[in-house]
Amino acid sequence: MGLAERRRALGYSQEELAHALGVDRRTIGRWETRTTTPQPPLRPRLAELLHLDLDALDTLVGQPQAARPESAGSPPRDHHGSGDPDDMIRRQFLRAIAVTSALVALPDDESAALTDGAHRGMSEDFLRMNVHLWQVYQLARAKGSVYPVVRDQLTTLNDTLDGQPAAESQALCSAAGDLFQLAGELAFDGNRYTDAAASYTLAASASKEAKSYDLWACALVRHAYVDLYERRYAEAATALSAAERVARQGDSSLSTRHWVASVQAEAYAGLGNLSACERALDEAEKVTDLNGPFHNGGWLRFDGSRLAEERGARYLQLGRLDLAEKALTTALSQDVLASGQSFRRRGAVLTDLASIGAKRHDPDQVLNYGREALQLARATSSGYVARKLQGLRTDLGPLARDTRVVELGAEIDALCTT
Repeated sequence: MGLAERRRALGYSQEELAHALGVDRRTIGRWETRTTTPQPPLRPRLAELLHLDLDALDTLVGQPQAARPESAGSPPRDHHGSGDPDDMIRRQFLRAIAVTSALVALPDDESAALTDGAHRGMSEDFLRMNVHLWQVYQLARAKGSVYPVVRDQLTTLNDTLDGQPAAESQALCSAAGDLFQLAGELAFDGNRYTDAAASYTLAASASKEAKSYDLWACALVRHAYVDLYERRYAEAATALSAAERVARQGDSSLSTRHWVASVQAEAYAGLGNLSACERALDEAEKVTDLNGPFHNGGWLRFDGSRLAEERGARYLQLGRLDLAEKALTTALSQDVLASGQSFRRRGAVLTDLASIGAKRHDPDQVLNYGREALQLARATSSGYVARKLQGLRTDLGPLARDTRVVELGAEIDALCTT
């Protein structure tokens, strides 16, 4: 049974199912012909309407499409041997971790002849370059522009790993775990969830080999984000519990444990547990008690500066609209968001404020914040803001009689299918 048959068996017309989901009827048609697949924020509600669990829904409509669709009539890409940057990054990572793991298994006496000083200098060069790449990533408004540089760094690391002895492997594992996380961030921002999860898994493995507990915990946190954005809150909570345990073995002067807590708050909010969510947020805010520097600006960037917007987003998840609006409005007035230094963060806050308007059936609030968020998503090509807008799209159903809201919804659909 396909989606169309399932829909008809349950008595839905395309228009009725589209209205229940807050999407256009033509979107349902594209799903039924498998031209496109439902995006992750829509899947839990679609599964509920079709009386399916998420695994059964995946079988019915296919996995979320991670990459941009092929143009009509173009031959399919060979994902095992294409020149696509995403695929190349993934294959380089897989090879690098395989080589690194083999080096760790080598007997120590095989590497005794080589000098530790040369090895240490080599790994430090990679780590310094990684720090630079994270800075470029943070500053880039279009995150995809960082791909070529990351690919070059991976190629260099991959070549260096060939033939290296075990004495150098631990430091190189740390550099690899760092790069895996950056590649995962790039994949995640591009809505390539499977690639992101694979990169974070490799990051955790490399970090474990390096015995770098904070790096390891951060990889687990980023892996949990994949579950959070697909609304698998219980699975995310499990990964974050592991991250919490690993972080306890790390450097207590770093903010790792507090970042874990801030992400745990999102998982608890998704599970509807207000008290646990607020306890986690309070724990995250203890980051201000640390004496800096307590983050490295690369794979660990948590300094508590986003907690106002995160608290607002958590209250929105829990349906506490007044508390959410107060926290989000405060966040929007912060210099870093008001001055446009972070388009992605501002876009996320604007989308949350638009969602509050949708839940209050206030079209003016939806349009006021939603249109600016849409402009920022277009300007940055950010998959992160696009995902937030997809969530807003599902809230617009009750306002479907307002032509302005319908037009906004169509623009969001267009953004998320290109």
